[in-house]
Amino acid sequence: MKKPNQPKLISNRRARHDYALSDSLVVGIALTGAETKALRMGHGQLRGAYVNVSNDELWLVNATISPTRGIPISEEDQTRNRKLLAKKREIKHLIDTKKQGRTIVPLEILTQGRHIKLRIAIGQGKKNYDKRQTLKMRDESRQINRALRSRR
Repeated sequence: MKKPNQPKLISNRRARHDYALSDSLVVGIALTGAETKALRMGHGQLRGAYVNVSNDELWLVNATISPTRGIPISEEDQTRNRKLLAKKREIKHLIDTKKQGRTIVPLEILTQGRHIKLRIAIGQGKKNYDKRQTLKMRDESRQINRALRSRR
């Protein structure tokens, strides 16, 4: 009996820590066959990746897709720029927000369907004190929840 492939979640865990994120969008990625197979096996990384705009097109920069046994990916193709596929209206909206000084951040690679997609979000960079304040609020809410659960 064949086991169904479980989708591998490849996420950018630092994104929520470094950026104040607003609305997200799911776009497609132009990949080769070897890259697709490697991503389905979970051999990808979004650490340090970002989305760049050039000639009214979106490009994923600095995302790493690692080779695995039986799937050769050359050294320069592992971190090559990959074109993102979105509707013109969505691209225009992202370009406008980029002009306002915000960043387009890749959040996670979705591999569960027939096509491999990328979830991106518009983010504003956090300062160090914002990061500390977020951590402090999270700890306080955890303590409140613990106290409420212990009273039950």
